[in-house]
Amino acid sequence: MTAEQVGAGGTQAVDRVRFPAGPLVLVAFVVGALIAVYVQVKFIPLDTRHFGLFKNQVDLDVYRAGAEHLADGRPLYDIPMLRNGLLYTYTPFSTIVFQPTTWVSVGMAVKLWSAAIFVALYWVVVASFRSLGYRADWRLLVVAGAIVCISTLMEPVRTTIWYGQINVFLMAIVLADLLRPDGSRLKGIGVGIAAGIKLTPAFFILYLAITRRWRAVTVAIATFVATVVIGALVTPRQSWNYWTDRVINSGRVGPTDAPSNQSIKGALSTVFHTTTPSDALWLVLSAVAVVLGLSAAYLAYRHGQELLALCLTGMTTTAVSPFTWGHHWVWFVPLLVIAVHLPIAAWRRGSRTAAGWSLLAAPALFVTVFVWRNYLPGGALGMKPFYGTGMFMTPFPDWLRWFSAAPYLWVFGVSAVSTLIVWGPGEVRAWRTRGADDHAPASA
Repeated sequence: MTAEQVGAGGTQAVDRVRFPAGPLVLVAFVVGALIAVYVQVKFIPLDTRHFGLFKNQVDLDVYRAGAEHLADGRPLYDIPMLRNGLLYTYTPFSTIVFQPTTWVSVGMAVKLWSAAIFVALYWVVVASFRSLGYRADWRLLVVAGAIVCISTLMEPVRTTIWYGQINVFLMAIVLADLLRPDGSRLKGIGVGIAAGIKLTPAFFILYLAITRRWRAVTVAIATFVATVVIGALVTPRQSWNYWTDRVINSGRVGPTDAPSNQSIKGALSTVFHTTTPSDALWLVLSAVAVVLGLSAAYLAYRHGQELLALCLTGMTTTAVSPFTWGHHWVWFVPLLVIAVHLPIAAWRRGSRTAAGWSLLAAPALFVTVFVWRNYLPGGALGMKPFYGTGMFMTPFPDWLRWFSAAPYLWVFGVSAVSTLIVWGPGEVRAWRTRGADDHAPASA
């Protein structure tokens, strides 16, 4: 049984196959990785003040500050964490998780956190390939390392490293949890922990529910509740403040009309040139996105493609969130692995035409989420020079703004619709056949 032949119903044991990487393919991946490193270094020089890859780390500073506020008994949500006015937006439980970041110096924390991001990225890529049925032999490990280097030129990944963000770790926790076999008693615990740190992973509980994995749903909810209880026991006043007020105030994250708000609400702000888009319209479009994304995720799960289902669920979460920074879309990393896998799977099925067309998937995704640079030597926002990254921060022609202003939503939409097109008709035919059989007269 190969990766393409995994039966409906999620993760199952497979006979793993080698990644088809001969000498030329391996050389191509390694050369691609070296080019990516060169571009990373030259595009925005590493020593550039504030904009160098490791020269910001403002989110890591906020995590450390939140942990210090907890240890010192200072308020978490009523005062800024840093001089730049940034507020703490994570759960009280998260400040417990972040305590180890305060045990070392700032410089050492940056080094360890950044190294951990690369380790997590590497694990995500290897685990993604393994979920698709590949052996973790030396060929795959080389390819995975190359993909990690290449992924640093994806805006969500570079910005994650630049800010010292946590999203790659949360994605790794969810993948480690939900790629495990369905029979595992602990399935769901990772989702609960991730949601206890940052609420958005709780959306995966809905995915588990629609795929009828009720024990995992129960474990995830119980684990999440446990994190709330732990936070309340450690800091009752701050927990009450958070869960009764701060949790629903998305304005604490950032201005809705920021170009980097790659959510549906952010897109509405851009389209209508307003800081307060219609909540009714946002809710309607979000409901459509949830139905679209989770329907596609359900079909992917039904056809044994758990990784794709998780990517679709992760992207749905980021699409419907009131505020979604570009770096929240780290689910593009396992999606890139799937894009690399598509032509291989098509070729093995003997579909040469499909293999040829699917070769375009990885380049199309990469170009869309590339770390496009908007260099302003005169400066902006009080910083000189200024580097904007991402298609949405780059002055593309006006005729392309319908796409360049919200490219990540288009990736989500195309991925979901493509999944529905591939598997939807077959599901409809199967449903009609079952219905016809149910109403057929019994044979004599």
